[in-house]
Amino acid sequence: MPSYRDFQATPRFESTVALSLDGSMVAYADDASGQFNLMVRPTAGGPPRRLTTFSDNTVRHVAWHPDGRSLVFLADAAGNESTQLYRVDVGGGEVAALTDTPGVQYAAALGDPFSPDGRLLCYAGNDRVAQDQDVLVRDLASGTVHRTYAGGGQVWAGHWSPDGSRLSVAEWVDGMSHHIVYVVPVDGGPAVRLTPESVAPATYWLGPWLPDGSGFLVCSNSGREFAGLAVMDAATGALRWLDSPDWDVEEVTMSADGRVMAWLVNVDGASELRARRWPTGGKLDVPPLPAGEAGRLRLSRDGTLAVLQLSTPTRPRNLLAVDLAAGELRWLTGATPTAADPNRMAEPELVRYQSGDATPIPGYLYRPLDVSGPLPVVMSLHGGPQFAERPTYVGIYQYLLANGIAVFAPNPRGSTGYGKTYQTRLHRDWGGVDLDDWAAAVAWLRSQPWVDARRIGLFGGSYGGFGVLSCLSRLPDVDWAAGAVFFGISNLVTVANAAPPTWRSMVATQIGDPDADATFLLSRSPITYADQIRAPLMVIQGANDIRVPRQESDQIVQRLREHGIEVRYDVYPDEGHGFAKTENQTRSMSDAAEFLIAHLIAPTNLGVTGEEVFTPFA
Repeated sequence: MPSYRDFQATPRFESTVALSLDGSMVAYADDASGQFNLMVRPTAGGPPRRLTTFSDNTVRHVAWHPDGRSLVFLADAAGNESTQLYRVDVGGGEVAALTDTPGVQYAAALGDPFSPDGRLLCYAGNDRVAQDQDVLVRDLASGTVHRTYAGGGQVWAGHWSPDGSRLSVAEWVDGMSHHIVYVVPVDGGPAVRLTPESVAPATYWLGPWLPDGSGFLVCSNSGREFAGLAVMDAATGALRWLDSPDWDVEEVTMSADGRVMAWLVNVDGASELRARRWPTGGKLDVPPLPAGEAGRLRLSRDGTLAVLQLSTPTRPRNLLAVDLAAGELRWLTGATPTAADPNRMAEPELVRYQSGDATPIPGYLYRPLDVSGPLPVVMSLHGGPQFAERPTYVGIYQYLLANGIAVFAPNPRGSTGYGKTYQTRLHRDWGGVDLDDWAAAVAWLRSQPWVDARRIGLFGGSYGGFGVLSCLSRLPDVDWAAGAVFFGISNLVTVANAAPPTWRSMVATQIGDPDADATFLLSRSPITYADQIRAPLMVIQGANDIRVPRQESDQIVQRLREHGIEVRYDVYPDEGHGFAKTENQTRSMSDAAEFLIAHLIAPTNLGVTGEEVFTPFA
C-alpha cells in the first residue's frame, strides 16, 4: 500500500515569483533543501541555483532589482512571521540583512518595490507603532530610511509611478473587503486620498501605473458584485473599466515598457489568463491554461513572456512560462508527487447543493477510482474564511482517495470568488450561516446512495479548523466518525484578543469586538459546546503560531481529555501558522491522514490521551 509520502508534492513552492526584466531568469522559493530557500533558474531551461541555505528561516517573498544583479527578499524564523528584509547577489555570496528588528513585521510592496532608477526600495512595517503599518522608503546606497506614509492603519506600499515621484498605497480597513487608496509623493508631500468617504466599502487591489503616469490599474468590486479590471485616475480616483466579467479579476500586471498588460480571472474556480496591448487595446491570443488555479503572474520587460505559478488537481504547484508571441506553454519546474502515479488520481466534480435557505453552495467532490459504495467521506473545510477551495493538487486528498475515501470540499458563504454579497455574508457571523452551509453539506452527502452515512469525517485548518470543531460540537447528531484539525480556532474571544496588532480592525469587521461582543462570540465558539463532542479528534499545532495561538488548541484538548474523549495532540515547536519545514509538513499530514483512515476504514483505538506529542525535526 502507498503511504502519504508518496503523494507529497516534491518540491513545494512558496507563493512568490520574480522575473528579471529581460525575462531570462526567474526567482522563487522552494523546499527542495527541506526549508523554503531562494532559487534562480533560466527561463529558457537549465538547472536551478540555490542562493540561500537557511534551515530555520523561511523565504516568503522575493523581488528582482532592475539592474538584474541582485534580489531583495523577506524571511522569518521558525514561523514567527517577524519577516525581515535581506539582499543577495544573483551570482551568490553572503546574504545581507537590510532590517533586523525583532518582533517587527516588514511587508513587501504589492508590486515592484524598486523605484524605476533602482535607487530606492519601498516596503511597509509596523516598527513605529505595533498596530499601524507604515510605508517606508530606503535608499539602497546610503541605507537611509524615511517614512513616506504614517497615517495609521494597516497600509501597504503599492507601485511606483513611472517617474519615481509617487507611490500608490492602500489602507486595508478589512483586508478582503474594504480598501482605501492614496497617492503619496515620495518627497514627503501630503497624501491624496482617491477613494472618497461617500463611496461604499470596496476592494482595490493595486496594479502597475500606466506609462504616462495618469493612473494605475486596479482590480476592484466598487459598485459591482465581482472584481473587475479598471484604470484608476491618479488625480480624481475615477474608474474606467477595461474588463468587467461576472467573475473576479484576481491579478493584473504590465510589462515594464508599458505595451502589454495581462491578468487572471477566476472563472468558477479555474484561472483564465487574458492579455491585451496598451494603449491600443488589441487583444492577444493567449493559450488556455490547464484547468486549475494560477497566481503570481509576472511579465518580461517587452511583454513577450509571462511566468506564473499553476496547480491542477493532479499536478502540484509549478512554475509555468507562457510565450505570448508564439502562443505556447512551457513548464519551468517539475514538481511531482513523490512516488504516486498522477494517471491514477481523481479529478474533482464541481457540484452545488442547497443550504437551508435555498442558497446554492458550490463544492468540489472527489470520488475514488474503481471503488463502489457505500464509501466513507472526509469533508474538508478550507481556511480563511475569505479564501476558497479551488481545483488544485492536495496530496492528502489523493492519498485518502487511494485508500477508498471520498473527499468533499465545500465553499460556504464567506468564501471568495462568488461575489461581494456571498463573501461578506459571514462578517460577524462566524458559526452562523457557515454552520448552516456545512450542515447542509453533510445532509447532502448523507442523501447520496454511494455514501456510508456512518463514516463521515472532518478535516481543516485555521478557520477550517474552527469549522471542524464547530461541526463536531454543534452538530453532534451527525455521529461524526473522526476529525483532524490543524491550528483550529476554539474560542472566538481569545483568538480575537490575541490577534496581531495590525489585524485589529480586520478582526473587528470579520469576527467582532472581543469585549463588546464577548457573550455573542462565546455562543458561537466550539469551546462552549465541547462537552457535545463524541468523535475521536487529532489536533496539530505550531508552537509559534501568531494567528491561531497555541492556547486555542490547548483549550479544546484539555476539555476533551477531561471528558475522556479520544484526542491526539501534536505540537511542533519550530513551526507557526502553516508548516514550512518539509519534514514537519510531511509528518503532520501523514499522521492526520492515517488518523482519519484508521477511524473511517478500520476503526481502532489509536488516540493519544496523555501529554501532547512534540515532533521536532531540526
